Amino acid sequence: MPKIFQTLDKIRPVYNVTYKVVMVICKLLLIADILITTFAVIGRYVPFIPNPSWTEQVVLTLMVYMAVLSATLAIRTDSHIRMTALDRFLPKKLIMVLDVLADLAVMTLGVLMLVYGWKVCQSPLAKFGKYESMPWLSRFWMYFPIPLAGGSMIIFELEAFYNHIKAFFVPAEKEGEKA
Repeated sequence: MPKIFQTLDKIRPVYNVTYKVVMVICKLLLIADILITTFAVIGRYVPFIPNPSWTEQVVLTLMVYMAVLSATLAIRTDSHIRMTALDRFLPKKLIMVLDVLADLAVMTLGVLMLVYGWKVCQSPLAKFGKYESMPWLSRFWMYFPIPLAGGSMIIFELEAFYNHIKAFFVPAEKEGEKA
């Protein structure tokens, strides 16, 4: 059985690149958020600099993108919030089974976000609705973070699921020796 894991481990660089791309996107969103917010604040207090009305909606939309994408990054690094208070009292195999069940639950959430989020993005409200301060921009971009996060969540959850399944068949000591 470990031979199949060696074959599947060759996909890991794809996950590394995907993680780095999503991380760069989050960083760019944060920089844009800071710059736009700074511009809005300066526009409020400096008389000869205009305060555009679109800044608040753009900042909030970028924050939503950043929040959902960074949450998917937490799946990859296994740094999301979870209850581990009883882990030291439960058998290790039970913890491993519970991790797989948690992976399946998060994967299901990702699929639901992708499917139903995309349906919302295709709804008349998203297609024909416009931002109040930017009538040329569709509300599609306001709803798009949900299916985007669902897809990203599925990608990183597949890796987490694989790692938890692999832990059943390849003990941690042997995996460390091969690396």
